[in-house]
Amino acid sequence: MIAVEQIVRHVRHSATAGGLSTAASSALGRLGREGAQRLSELARSEGVSQPNMTQLVTRMERAGLVRRTADRSDGRGVLVAATDTGLEVFRRRRAERTRALTELIDELAEPEQQAVDIALPALARAIQDHWSRT
Repeated sequence: MIAVEQIVRHVRHSATAGGLSTAASSALGRLGREGAQRLSELARSEGVSQPNMTQLVTRMERAGLVRRTADRSDGRGVLVAATDTGLEVFRRRRAERTRALTELIDELAEPEQQAVDIALPALARAIQDHWSRT
């Protein structure tokens, strides 16, 4: 498990586009992958309180990364969506992380690379299965 933590830390630190905090990077990543979400749902998905998410979204909105709109299905709700600028930062950060991981894998011997090619998709499936059950 220490190896996984080291990989995650290395890959996270390699993504510098936008100069985002870990929380902002995570929220922007979710919006980039999943599209607009209610602020309350974004807070729940990210595991933070709604007031904390409101503060984070305010900072991201000031930076031009996200925008808030009224939820047409419920006038009391607020939808948060990534802006074009936010999506570009999301794509650049994803490319930086991909490049960092690819460089690490390229340093491995061929049998190790093959093992990673099998293990990573299997882990991704296990994660998706886990989250679909919770």
